[in-house]
Amino acid sequence: MDAALDLARAAAAAGEVPVGAVVVDAAGRVLAAAANRTEADSDPTAHAELLAIRAACAARGEPRLPDCDLYVTLEPCAMCAAAIAFARIRRVYFGAFDPKGGGVDHGPRMFDQPTLHHRPEVYGGIRAAEAAALLKAFFADRRDS
Repeated sequence: MDAALDLARAAAAAGEVPVGAVVVDAAGRVLAAAANRTEADSDPTAHAELLAIRAACAARGEPRLPDCDLYVTLEPCAMCAAAIAFARIRRVYFGAFDPKGGGVDHGPRMFDQPTLHHRPEVYGGIRAAEAAALLKAFFADRRDS
């Protein structure tokens, strides 16, 4: 989670919503890491999770990551949760909960849907206060500007 939080801080400094994500293989090696790039890429799908999953799949040359874990600083949205399921990610560890835009513990609760083909193990609230503080500070700065 350290690396994901570092990426989130870098995203905030670049004017992006501070979310970072890291994909780790079964041996604990980092396969890919990314921060949000929606503004930089002019792409609403350039969430940290999707970018990290894409990079990890490309590094392996395969479309699924069944022995990999994802660390992300914010509860994944529904779009990212679907990508996590499609990639067959083994475990998801996330920081801050997202009551408005979350898709795992909030909103559509994607991994509880009976039609979903894969359900990763999910562990939320990992260093949640630190991750939430980054988000709160980022949006407070935007409101004050």
